[in-house]
Amino acid sequence: MALDILAMAPLYQAPAINRIGPKTDPSKRPADPLKPLVLSRTKLTTIEAKRIMSVLDEAIYKVELVTLLSYAACNREDMEGMLGEDVMRAVREHEDLCQVLLENVRCLKEKERQLQEQKEAEEEGWLRDRLLSIELQKSSLSPLTQQIKDSTKNVLRLLLSNPQAARLLQMQTQGRSAEAQNFIDSLIELRGFLFEKLLTSPMEARDKAQFLQDISRQNSNNQKIIDTLEKELAERMKNRNAEEELEDLDAVHREEKISLEELRRRHKVLVGEFAQIREEREINSKKRMEAEQEMVRMVRAATLIQALWKGYLVRSLLRSKKKRGKGKAKDKEKGKQKGKEKGKGKK
Repeated sequence: MALDILAMAPLYQAPAINRIGPKTDPSKRPADPLKPLVLSRTKLTTIEAKRIMSVLDEAIYKVELVTLLSYAACNREDMEGMLGEDVMRAVREHEDLCQVLLENVRCLKEKERQLQEQKEAEEEGWLRDRLLSIELQKSSLSPLTQQIKDSTKNVLRLLLSNPQAARLLQMQTQGRSAEAQNFIDSLIELRGFLFEKLLTSPMEARDKAQFLQDISRQNSNNQKIIDTLEKELAERMKNRNAEEELEDLDAVHREEKISLEELRRRHKVLVGEFAQIREEREINSKKRMEAEQEMVRMVRAATLIQALWKGYLVRSLLRSKKKRGKGKAKDKEKGKQKGKEKGKGKK
């Protein structure tokens, strides 16, 4: 199966919030700043990883072509001039096989529906014959399915041997169904996940997992602190007996509220940093995908230009040979005429 797109966004190491006491001075800051953990690589370096991505890219390209075969078959007059007679003949044969398979499946479903409706009313012999007929029709679907697979491979072989025709077919994106486009988008997304996985070293993967675990653990600790503070506050407010006590509780509440706001602010910073990581990853992924697609287009365009230039050189060489051959023939004819005139003059 053939799907360097996604880049690893910066990761950050959060401060140890769970070690901060409930009554801290809001002006104090944690000693450790946030430190990004950036990937050490941005390109695949191993041959195996490059081969995996190449195979996946080829699969996506083939899926893009196969999902447009029905559109080509429905627009034969327009597509025949672009794809060529051989390709369109194979496309028509493939479409005919697909239609036969769909018709057989439809008939098979209809027979099964009728069998379910008449199962109780008919005799046992009739039901046995009906079941046998359905099983025979089911067994005929397997060879037909294999024929469609072979036909698909044949069409792809013809298209891949004619890059210009394949490129023209690939451009007919308006003929692709929504389901097929969703499938291709899923393959491209899978390619991004796979590229990120191949790009990430085991140590970086460990650091990323540890970072996510730290954030989750710190969120849990922060929530526990918040719950404890709120519970203590509720208990104190409930058990107050006098006004000297109300003032004390009020002072404690203000102090704890400040601590609570500080904890929430730091939690918000962590959430913001995490959101920034995801946004940077998406931006980098989009840029790499666009750069790769541009590189693919440039390579294909260069291949096409080289092919056209080689054809032009061959034709130019043939024309120059023909002209030299005609020039030599004329020179021989002139030499013969001069010889005859000299002979007549001597006589």
